[in-house]
Amino acid sequence: MDIFSKIAAGEIPSYKVAESDEFYAFLDINPLVKGHTLVIPRREVDYFFDMDDDELARYQQFAKRVAIAIKKAFPCRKVAQVVLGLEVAHAHIHLIPMKTEADADFRKEKLKLSEEEFKEIAAKIQKEF
Repeated sequence: MDIFSKIAAGEIPSYKVAESDEFYAFLDINPLVKGHTLVIPRREVDYFFDMDDDELARYQQFAKRVAIAIKKAFPCRKVAQVVLGLEVAHAHIHLIPMKTEADADFRKEKLKLSEEEFKEIAAKIQKEF
């Protein structure tokens, strides 16, 4: 079981913002901005495009619901959807509230947030979901 599967199963703590039987959304612990969320399938699949069309469509629909909740919780121009990451062999979508494109620059320094801040951010998104 990979690290993201352990997070979705509750074996590793996370700041959950939304979940379904198939998908799980939680705050990135190294966020670019407040509200930066990861959305994963519960099923272990390494590559986004290895998912069949129906599953991929449901994944996108779930991510869209999470993105709408993020935008309500953290007013921004748009919520970026970024699919990248080679460190964890588990498909994942980054949802990043953006006021400018610089907000989605993965080369910039990540935020250092307290546990209380993470809990507040997760609660705001959960409330809107």
